[in-house]
Amino acid sequence: MADILPPNMLNERPQAPAGLLSNREKDRLIERGFLGLYRWYTARSQETRNWNPDQSFDWRGMNKNLPPELITVLQGFFAVEQYAPDFTSNLVHLVRRSHGRSHFQLRWGSEEEKHADAWENAVLFSGQRSPAWIEEYKERLRAQTWELPFPDAIHNLVYTVFQERATQLNYLNMMKIAQGKSDRPHLAGVSDPVLAKVAQTIAVDEAAHYNFFLEGVRMYLYYYPEQTLDAIKNVIGQFSMPAATLIPDWRQFYETVYRAGIYGPRDFSRDVMQVAFRNLGIESRKALEEGIRKTREVPTFEGENFGTTAIWDTFDYGMVEGDVKRLHVKIQDYEKGVGFDLYDPTEFIENPAVPRRTGQAADD
Repeated sequence: MADILPPNMLNERPQAPAGLLSNREKDRLIERGFLGLYRWYTARSQETRNWNPDQSFDWRGMNKNLPPELITVLQGFFAVEQYAPDFTSNLVHLVRRSHGRSHFQLRWGSEEEKHADAWENAVLFSGQRSPAWIEEYKERLRAQTWELPFPDAIHNLVYTVFQERATQLNYLNMMKIAQGKSDRPHLAGVSDPVLAKVAQTIAVDEAAHYNFFLEGVRMYLYYYPEQTLDAIKNVIGQFSMPAATLIPDWRQFYETVYRAGIYGPRDFSRDVMQVAFRNLGIESRKALEEGIRKTREVPTFEGENFGTTAIWDTFDYGMVEGDVKRLHVKIQDYEKGVGFDLYDPTEFIENPAVPRRTGQAADD
């Protein structure tokens, strides 16, 4: 599986058996999918989510009597988003040879930058942290550098799926608290429409990010199932939120978030991992690990006996194929609107390695 490899390395790979896609062709198809998805995403982002962190909210009207626990949470959200320049630059460098992925990361970074500014404004307009305190805190945060959690592109792509869903969940639960819907006694009666709108607006962005990365993982899962499932297993086995080791008061932030009912281990298992698994056609973590184990028990040979078949029982490949097809229809509709289809259309090519039931066609 190519992880944004140079052309000369792609050419050196062994050819696939007759009738199967070569790795080079799979990489080309995935790259075209990312390019089309990036173009569609950018147009939709500009049309539906073009908000401003300073001017889109009534900051003067923010509640000045929020409980200390919520200020701790806001401060933590602000701190995590301060690493947006590191998140963006490291990921862009990792995938810089991919047009779709690298340009999307720039777009993603511009949206994450808005999140950082919005959460900083929330801390400032809460009236409970001075401008001098905020400036000094930013200096402490930026004195350290965030590094990629994994060395390769596929693992980091998978990581962002779980991370974006977890971040969205954090912000949605903050929105509920600000709407006065918390079931925690120490937050009863808390209400702030401004904060609720901020959290909701950013959560919508995070949902869009999650869906972009999810589509990318689906393409890899369709064309490179074994390697992608292995990456998913590795990521969930050591998942943690970004910058957890960099923020000086992380433990207090995490404990406060947990007590507020915003996010915790159970939320990750139920509302992050299981949601992503369902979107990827994976039954459960146990099924994933068992499927990978069975696959590794099947001998893999070079040449005519290329690959294994056990991996296809690990996830619902029919569902994933349908999702990848729908993505390509969306891309094709966008290209027709622009005129790309007349010169350089994106096409869906099925993976011949996917086992079919007798008499089943790929379009069934």
